[in-house]
Amino acid sequence: MVPLATGFDSGHSIESARRALTTRLQAAGIEEPSLDARLLVGAALGLDLTGLITQATRQLSLDEAARLEGYAQRRLAREPVARILGMREFWGLSFRLSEATLVPRPDTETVVELALEIFRELAIAGRRPRIADIGTGSGAILLALLHEIPDAFGVGTDLSLTALHTARGNAAALGLADRAGFVACSYAAALSGPFDLIVSNPPYIPAGEIPKLGIEVREHDPHLALDGGNDGYDAYRVLIPQAAERLVPGGALIVEAGQGQAADIETLMAAAALSIDRPPKADLAGIPRAVSARKMPP
Repeated sequence: MVPLATGFDSGHSIESARRALTTRLQAAGIEEPSLDARLLVGAALGLDLTGLITQATRQLSLDEAARLEGYAQRRLAREPVARILGMREFWGLSFRLSEATLVPRPDTETVVELALEIFRELAIAGRRPRIADIGTGSGAILLALLHEIPDAFGVGTDLSLTALHTARGNAAALGLADRAGFVACSYAAALSGPFDLIVSNPPYIPAGEIPKLGIEVREHDPHLALDGGNDGYDAYRVLIPQAAERLVPGGALIVEAGQGQAADIETLMAAAALSIDRPPKADLAGIPRAVSARKMPP
């Protein structure tokens, strides 16, 4: 056995390395040490869960040990696992990330769920459904919806060219490139519509709260995608009226909300002549997370 100063060595088996990393992460206060260790060991060795199980007794190579230690040090410094791996699963689909995109969260799946519920109620006949995702980032919401609505076409907008490049790559990887377009603009400014669904997970953290966020968010998520202005509502004040103009009669706007924001967002929607026809949809923690409104026919 040749020791390495890195913390792992060629004498570690895959299983003992996973256990050792779990212990280190747990001691550092990482919330899900066992899951994170499994993901990082798998990534360092290029193995899925089955491979980790069937090769549990195999010893690490020197290169594998060094690569795993590199991942361990990054996680111990509170870099999110998704950033280390460069990808995240959302809605059962894999999404590549970049420095210009948020890490998609499970809470945001609530927006997809509500959008699909509303879509099933829409009367769309003889034409292709159209969806817009404002501030698309990695494209997670838009591409999840296109995955579920096979005949739909979608457009994602973002100010960041890097984010749009990432979203295009994800669309191609998921086989959705021919049904998705991406436009660089501020919110919906470059879109003409009309759209059946408009969705958005806009920046909604009050600027003064960003320094108080956990290090995994404030140091690794792009501030452009977090900063909602002094009160957290700057993005909603712009995108809600834009969406109201670009929806078909009967179409719906669905946005993600921060904790305690749903009622104020509904007030902004009503001021834009949109109709609130259902309560916000709560996430798994019971927080009203997805807020919607409809454009009523004249």
